[in-house]
Amino acid sequence: MRIVATTLDDLCRKVLPRLLDGADTTQSSRGLAHERRGVLLELKNPRARLSRTETRGKPFSCLGELLWYLSRDNRLEFIEYYIERYKKESEDGETVHGGYGRRLFAHESHDQVQTLIANLRQKPDTRRAVLQIFEPRDTERRYKEIPCTLAMQFAARRNKLDMIVTMRSQDAYVGLPHDVFCFTMLQEIIARSIDLEIGEYKQFVGSLHLYEDNRASAEQYLTEGVQKTIAMPPMPLGDPWPSIRQVLEAEVDIRTGRDVSSAVRKLNPYWRDLVKLLQIFAASGDCAKIRRLKASLTFPGYFVYVDKRKRMKRRPPQQPREPRLPF
Repeated sequence: MRIVATTLDDLCRKVLPRLLDGADTTQSSRGLAHERRGVLLELKNPRARLSRTETRGKPFSCLGELLWYLSRDNRLEFIEYYIERYKKESEDGETVHGGYGRRLFAHESHDQVQTLIANLRQKPDTRRAVLQIFEPRDTERRYKEIPCTLAMQFAARRNKLDMIVTMRSQDAYVGLPHDVFCFTMLQEIIARSIDLEIGEYKQFVGSLHLYEDNRASAEQYLTEGVQKTIAMPPMPLGDPWPSIRQVLEAEVDIRTGRDVSSAVRKLNPYWRDLVKLLQIFAASGDCAKIRRLKASLTFPGYFVYVDKRKRMKRRPPQQPREPRLPF
């Protein structure tokens, strides 16, 4: 089965009906699920990576998960601040075995991402630009969480960087929006690292499924109106990694209730807006502070998400710990 769409919402609105009707029913460890196998998903505009609906428009948790990857770690304390359900995925209450950060950036043999960037610079037409996520040891015992993603392949063609993701399994309601956001952001980061534009995004899924527990939510999503599509702005040209480091430093400060460094003001507006989204998430329920932060955003496409945070419960800061910065 092949499903092609321009935006994330277009993609979800084509995927979910195929799982609600006519799919196989399977009994997994997480409950009854409706499954399609061997599905190819194609997103024509990878920057249209955020849902524009009321229930699925959640850039804050998506951004938190992306930064968790970029932190090069798999600490539970980081990701549970943005996505509490990860507490169920940890054996020791401190780490998440299936976390992608260490696998991508701090593999026991090398930094896969930086090696891939170096290889693409040296030989742009290489077919060996692959990031391996799933490892043989993941099947050694029954971890609570193992990677759903097998590998990510990149191809520099026509002055653009294409990406193909291969997944053994994907939750179409909960996981798909987060994965598309994180993976296409990583695609654009790597593209900028080698002075290319972002290209095609394709994703092959062995088991694409919808849990019965999410059936009602999926049906509700399909009845919602979608606002006018607004893709995220292009990532700034040039090496993105110095800016990523500053965003990660700001994330630690915001999550632990400390003042953000004045250096953030010198960031390109693209990256500065991401820091402000983190501040808005932390300020949930503080209407006055959220209004001030909203007024300082340079990309108006974020406004619709910001307004919802006024009604949300305020996030308590985590206890400050020695930050583990990756660069």
